[in-house]
Amino acid sequence: MVASTAKLKNVRITPQKARRVIDMVRGKHVEEALAILKFAPQGASDPVFKLVASAVANARITADKSNEALNEGELVIEKIFVDEGPTMKRFQPRAQGRAFQILKRTSHITVVLATPEKAGK
Repeated sequence: MVASTAKLKNVRITPQKARRVIDMVRGKHVEEALAILKFAPQGASDPVFKLVASAVANARITADKSNEALNEGELVIEKIFVDEGPTMKRFQPRAQGRAFQILKRTSHITVVLATPEKAGK
């Protein structure tokens, strides 16, 4: 069984918006997930697409190092999740000398790919 991980840290997307995108591809085969992400209208789909493609490349390298055969069509997104990253705080001037706080949220996205175990071994 080949497993690979890819992480994307401090991406400037709110975790709430990123979770909407990753919920569409959780548990799917990699080819299907990449097709969904390619045509998804959400802004978070581009970095998630690149992250899943990076995880596939990591699986290919891991399989080459351990001399295992890898069929990329069998890879499944085993886990994908979003954690909250550091929040950048900015201030906007408001009326009568007040200040309005703006929170620019960031995300840490993690993908784990795996090949399902064969049932006849």
